[in-house]
Amino acid sequence: MRHTLFLAVAFALAAPVAVQANSAKGLWQTEPDDKGQTGIVSVAPCGKTLCGTIIKAYDAQNRAVVTPNVGKRILFDMIETKPDFYEGRVLIPKFNRTLEGKMMVQGARMKLSGCVGAVCGKQTWTRTK
Repeated sequence: MRHTLFLAVAFALAAPVAVQANSAKGLWQTEPDDKGQTGIVSVAPCGKTLCGTIIKAYDAQNRAVVTPNVGKRILFDMIETKPDFYEGRVLIPKFNRTLEGKMMVQGARMKLSGCVGAVCGKQTWTRTK
């Protein structure tokens, strides 16, 4: 009986950790752009949805850079439509264009995709600490 109770308590305590492991909330490093620059995006609640804002940028040598994109919101109205799968809007800073986007969280990776007409793109971001 005590063994069963211990297992039940251990499972109950571990379950929230497993759920949070694939949460989109947190800090994410983007793939390099055509200049070799990467960004750190903070994904956090904004109302009942998630939004993402570029909070830092780095050059190809991993040195902090000043860019007009820092402070820019690039993920809007992301709603979890299935476990670990979100739909909303994504801003492409290079083109200053917002499009319908999707993101899927898989552990320390988040895959983003979106299309404008027949032109589609995708990136994989990495969770940072």
